[in-house]
Amino acid sequence: MHQEVLVTRKHEQPRARPKPGFRPEVQGLRALAVLMVVTYHIWFGRVSGGVDIFLLISAFLLTLSFVRKLEAGRALDLGRYWLHMFKRLLPAVVVVLLSVLAATALFVPRSRWSEILSQTWSSLFYFQNWALAANSVDYYATDQSIASPLQHFWSLSVQGQVFILWPLLFALVAVIVKAAKVPVRRAVLLVFGAVFVASLTFSIYETYTNQVHAYFDTRTRLWEFAFGTLLVLALPYLKLPGAVRVAAGWIGLAAMLSGGFILDVQGQFPGYVALWPLVAAALIILAGQTQSPFGADRLLTWKPLIRLGDMSYALYLWHWPVLIIYLIWRGREEVGPIGGTAIIALSLTLAYLTTRFVERPMRAMQWAEKKKRRAAVVIAVCIVLAAAPAVAWQGGLKLEAAQLAAGADRNNPGAAALLPGFVDRSDPGAPIIPLTTSLGEEWASLDGDCSAYDDAPVSQELADRCMGTESDDYGKTLLVIGDSHAQQWLGSIRPMAEERNYRVMALLLGGCRFGAPQDGHWEECREFNEAALEYALELQPDAVLAVGTAARADEANDQVIAGLPEAAHLLAEKEVPLIGVRDNPRFEFNVLECTETHGADQCSAPLEDKLSDSASLAVDFDDIENLALLDMTDIICPNNVCSPVVGNVRVYLDDNHLTASYAESMSIEFDRRFHALVGW
Repeated sequence: MHQEVLVTRKHEQPRARPKPGFRPEVQGLRALAVLMVVTYHIWFGRVSGGVDIFLLISAFLLTLSFVRKLEAGRALDLGRYWLHMFKRLLPAVVVVLLSVLAATALFVPRSRWSEILSQTWSSLFYFQNWALAANSVDYYATDQSIASPLQHFWSLSVQGQVFILWPLLFALVAVIVKAAKVPVRRAVLLVFGAVFVASLTFSIYETYTNQVHAYFDTRTRLWEFAFGTLLVLALPYLKLPGAVRVAAGWIGLAAMLSGGFILDVQGQFPGYVALWPLVAAALIILAGQTQSPFGADRLLTWKPLIRLGDMSYALYLWHWPVLIIYLIWRGREEVGPIGGTAIIALSLTLAYLTTRFVERPMRAMQWAEKKKRRAAVVIAVCIVLAAAPAVAWQGGLKLEAAQLAAGADRNNPGAAALLPGFVDRSDPGAPIIPLTTSLGEEWASLDGDCSAYDDAPVSQELADRCMGTESDDYGKTLLVIGDSHAQQWLGSIRPMAEERNYRVMALLLGGCRFGAPQDGHWEECREFNEAALEYALELQPDAVLAVGTAARADEANDQVIAGLPEAAHLLAEKEVPLIGVRDNPRFEFNVLECTETHGADQCSAPLEDKLSDSASLAVDFDDIENLALLDMTDIICPNNVCSPVVGNVRVYLDDNHLTASYAESMSIEFDRRFHALVGW
C-alpha cells in the first residue's frame, strides 16, 4: 500500500491578520486534498494523487517566500530557515511516533515489531522513502499483507529532503543573479527549469523501467516541486477573463477529485501521468479568487474548510496509523462505513489536539525563535524523545535473542529431535526460536561475496549475485544455483561444508528457478540462468545443487522444474552431478503470523494436501540422466503433518520459506542424504 504526502502550511498567522500574499483558496485546496487522501485510503483502498498536489503547494508557497527575499535583496539565512522549518515539523512527528510505538506494543504481533522500530528511525530522520524503495525491489523484504503504520512517512521524507535542497537551489539562484547580473525570476527559471526537465525525463524513464522503485524515489518527484516553482513565475503572465477563471477553477476541482478513480495512481505514477493532479491544482490556483458567486473559490474559502486546512498536517500524520492499527487489531484488510467513520472521527480529534497543543505552541515559541541554538535544542530534544524508547526497545530485543541463543542447543533441537536416540533435555516452557522479532536474521547466507576466488565469475551479472564460504584449502566445491528456495538450504549446507572442508559458492536471483533457459522465464531470469549454466560448465565443480521441484500452495502437485533435465544433461557432459532438492510445502497464509495469532495446532496441514506422492516423483527423477532427488520432506513434515514448529524451532519464516534456524537443525540428516547421492 502506498501512501501520500501532506505539506505543512506556510501560513502561520491567524486568519484575521494574514501574511502578505496569503491565498485562502490554496488553504482550502489543501484541506480538500487531505480529505481525498483520507477517504481514498480508508474506504476505497486506493491512492488518490493528493501527494502530487501537496508537493506542488509546498513548492509554490516556498518559492513565493524565497523569490520575495531575493527580489528585496534580503539574505536567505538558510540555517535559520532550516532550524525554523524542522522545529515546526518535528514535534507533531514525535507525538505520532511515540503513539505508534505504544500502540505497537499493545496491538501489533511481535513479528512486525522489528519492521516498525526500523521505520521509526527512517521516519524520524526523513529517509523513509529510500528504505521503502529498497524494500520494493528486494525479493527478500518482509512480506506484509497489511502495511506498516509508519509507511505514510515516505512522502514526508521526500518533502523533508526537498526542504533542504530547495533553499540550496535558491542560494544558487542568488549566485547567478549576482555573477551574471540577470533578473531574479530569469535565474529561477533557468535553475528550476533545468530541474524540471531533468527530473521529469528521469521520472518517465524509471517509471517505465522500475515503477515500484520510482514511486518512492526523490529524484522522480523533484519535477513536481519544480512545477510548483515554475507556476509562481507563470502566474503574473496568465491573466484570464473572469468567466474563464471560473471555468478553470471548477475543471481543476473536478479533475483533482476524480483522478484517483480514473488513473492507476499507485501503478502509473510519478511519470508524466502525474501531470493530471498537478495541472488540476494549477488550474485552481490560476483561477484564484474570482469574486464570482459561482466560482470554485467560494467553496475553497469556506471557513470550516480553511480551519481543516490549518490542521491538515496533523490529520495526515494521524489518519494512516489509526487505520493500520485498527486493521491489525481487528484482523481485517479493509473497513466498512461505520468503522471508517469512526477512524476519521478519531483522526480528526487527534489532529485537532495535536494542532492546538503541539503545533501552535511550538510555532509560537518566541524563546526558540530568538536564537538559532535554541531552535537546535528544540530539534535535539524532539529527536531524543523519539529515539530513546526505540533504542531501549531494540536493545531489549537483542538481549532477549542473545539469552535464548545461549541455551538453544539444549532447548531448541529442531529437526535433531527427530533423529534416532534423541533425548530431550530442554527446560520446561523454553521459548520457541527464532524470536518473531529476529526474523531479519533468518535468511541463510555464506561468508561474503566470491571476489576472493581466482575462479570467481567474471561477468558483473553473476559477480553481484555470488556469495561463498571462506575456504583457502578446500577439498571439494559445491555450486548452489537458483532462487530463495535454493538459498534457504544454505542453512543446512554450511555446517556440512565446515565439517568436511568444502567450498560452497551460491549464485542466487530471487524468484528465478534454475534450469536451462525457458520461454516462461522473464528476461532477467533467462539471462541469469544462461550465465549461471555457462559458468557451471566452465568451473566444473564437484556438484551443482538446485531446487528440483516446484511446489504450489493451492495444489498437491509438485513437478520437476522445467529446463532442469536439459541443464542436467549438459552438466553430465562435464561429469558434474546435479542434485535437485525437493521443494518444501507451501501455504496460502503466513504460517508464522498464523502461529502467533492462533497457535501452532491451528496452522498445520496434512502433507498429502501439499505435495505429490513421493514414490511417483522419485520415479520421475530416476528417468532423468544425471539428476538426483534429495528429498527432506519427512523432516519438514514429520509424520506426514506440516507443522509450524518442530523441536521447539519455527519451521516456516513466512508462507513458503524455511527459517535458517530450522534448516541448520536439519544439517546432520541433510549431510547423510546428500553424500548418499553423490557418493563422496
